[in-house]
Amino acid sequence: MSDPPTTDAGDELESYSSLGLTVPYSQKDNAKFPKVLLLLSAYLDKIVKENEELLDSSKIKESTTIFHGQRVPELSIKLYAERIFKYAQCSPSCFVLGLIYMERYLQQPNIYMTSFSVHRLLITSVVVAAKFIDDS
Repeated sequence: MSDPPTTDAGDELESYSSLGLTVPYSQKDNAKFPKVLLLLSAYLDKIVKENEELLDSSKIKESTTIFHGQRVPELSIKLYAERIFKYAQCSPSCFVLGLIYMERYLQQPNIYMTSFSVHRLLITSVVVAAKFIDDS
């Protein structure tokens, strides 16, 4: 009889590694991270850049939300996502659901994801997703 599946982040990371779904290393250390983090951060970087160019080139007024910081964080989106994964110990699927939550939030009029809000939106959406997916 086979062992029941575990929810330990380390075991999940091993299974992701065996399928080739991990990035070999991070810029900060030699830990392995799921490829979804790299894809998510590249996508968010692209959206932030497009939104900031749109806001700079047009007369669209952005609404300041609770997610806007006073300054842009020094940590890149990729390193921030890796840090969340490392310390929150949530499953990689939480990042996918977190992106869905972010996209739904951004459907509101005059709400744009910029470098002032992307980090806070990411952590909030991943925590809510983890509560939904990983909590029993």
